[in-house]
Amino acid sequence: MQTVQNWWGTLYFSKLIKHLMKHLLKKDTVKIPNSIDIIYLVNKNVLIFVNSTCQKSLKLSVQIFLNKSKRIIKVSHLSFSKNSMDKQKRLYFLKGTETALIKQRILEFSTTFYQKLIFIGVGYRVFDINNFDNSILMFKLGYSHFLYFNITENIKTFNFKAVKLFFFSQNYQNLTQTVSLVRSLKRPEPYKGKGILYETEKIRLKKARKI
Repeated sequence: MQTVQNWWGTLYFSKLIKHLMKHLLKKDTVKIPNSIDIIYLVNKNVLIFVNSTCQKSLKLSVQIFLNKSKRIIKVSHLSFSKNSMDKQKRLYFLKGTETALIKQRILEFSTTFYQKLIFIGVGYRVFDINNFDNSILMFKLGYSHFLYFNITENIKTFNFKAVKLFFFSQNYQNLTQTVSLVRSLKRPEPYKGKGILYETEKIRLKKARKI
């Protein structure tokens, strides 16, 4: 009797999976390029992307269905553990975020991202210092001392005339975090607009109060 129940339970679960696969929207489906191999560690909730030159991983928040024969990933709203109704509802919104992160990881294998910072202010400069295998940036930002910033290995920089700084990387998230940290060294002030600005950033200047 127990064997029959287990058989029916397995059959019901397999039909449930097929039903979910059919009803998952196209926007939640990610096509895997032929140049990339995918390894899905279900027990650790980790998705690994591998090609001939590098390897990247992604910690998952929701379950996915990996079809290796068709080379597609379908993202579901199912959690890895039992959750309350409120948390389960949040997973519907999290599904779109998870799909975007998977697409971003795949895009990073074939695309080099870049961001540009501009230094505005009298004497505001940036200099490159090569310390063995490490790349260090030295900043002159109006303080009585220099500021130093260590660049990670997966990010390349190009310094143009000490007032324009370019960042290049295949890891978009790491790139944006690094650029944001560098910008925080001297955020643009609202009265004269001096500081470190993004390439397309525009500052609305405030009028100084007259005494």
